[in-house]
Amino acid sequence: MLQRVRRTVVVAAALATVAAGAAIGGVTSAQAAASGCRVSYTIGSQWGGGFTADVAVTNLGDPLTGWTLRWSFTAGQVVTQAWNAVTTQSGSAVTAVNAGWNANLATNGTTTFGFNGSWNNGGNPVPASFTLNGVVCTGATTPGPTTSPTSSPPTSTPPQRTVRVYWLRPTDVAYDQRYVDGIAGVMREAQSYYRQELGKTFTLNNPVVEVVDGDHPRSWYENTPNGNECYWWVVFNMQQELLRKLSLRAPDSRWINVGEISAEASCSGGGGGGGWVILSGHDADGAAGVNGPMNRWYGGMVHELGHAFGLPDSTSTDGTPMSASFYSYPNTHFSQAQKQAILNGPYGGFLS
Repeated sequence: MLQRVRRTVVVAAALATVAAGAAIGGVTSAQAAASGCRVSYTIGSQWGGGFTADVAVTNLGDPLTGWTLRWSFTAGQVVTQAWNAVTTQSGSAVTAVNAGWNANLATNGTTTFGFNGSWNNGGNPVPASFTLNGVVCTGATTPGPTTSPTSSPPTSTPPQRTVRVYWLRPTDVAYDQRYVDGIAGVMREAQSYYRQELGKTFTLNNPVVEVVDGDHPRSWYENTPNGNECYWWVVFNMQQELLRKLSLRAPDSRWINVGEISAEASCSGGGGGGGWVILSGHDADGAAGVNGPMNRWYGGMVHELGHAFGLPDSTSTDGTPMSASFYSYPNTHFSQAQKQAILNGPYGGFLS
């Protein structure tokens, strides 16, 4: 059973079963842009149980039109209030996303934000590392390729009992590294959340996101009927192409598969079930920092992965991520019954 989520309601729908094809192809793993960053983290003031920090982020790579900075605290610190960025925290992991007015970050450009935080007797050490749009900030630059990424088969099949993630790019959609980095960031956030909730989590591959060059323009995925209502057309068209290109199955006992596509009609949606998550353009845009606050996209992925692991929707808004409470991420938690259902379900053995 494939479950779906509209922007405001949660309902159930049937999963279309599609036979897998033979040839593997159309996967891009190259990066398209030079990347690099430097972060200055300064504790401006500190008092018993609290502190203020100032963060300066310098982009050393190609210009960015949206940025997400991530780090982890090591001594139980908690961000309580931020300015010039939108912050969320899950356990020790903190995510800071640009405000609307400071999204653009030119090469060698710097933006700053700050926050108030709390700390305990464990001290208040500076975070050891930061990532900007998924790139580790080392103070150096990694050059991109001199030519555009091209399609090529993967060099090896990812190990089984892992989560495979795909971004399907229609023929008329330009390659954009923000989508690769952003989707990878959402998956890492979900990975961290599952460990926090269950004490174990799923394994992601390297690279996290396999970029799949589509066979059709965006309009084909949006307007070619597939399923009994247009809600499913885009994501079922994507799923069938992934099945054929990568010799996948639905359901697939080898991997949990997460597919996102840069295509969306006004009726398009997405869902999860049977070891699959299939999402349309607004989720891909959100992961890339183009559309809405990040906590909505983090919570949405946690929800859909719950379906992939076998959980149904909750019957009410009950504080768990299997209800509309996922919009309140990270302030949502699996119930004990949901945890046991995941661990004892068909993909529970994927968690370690």
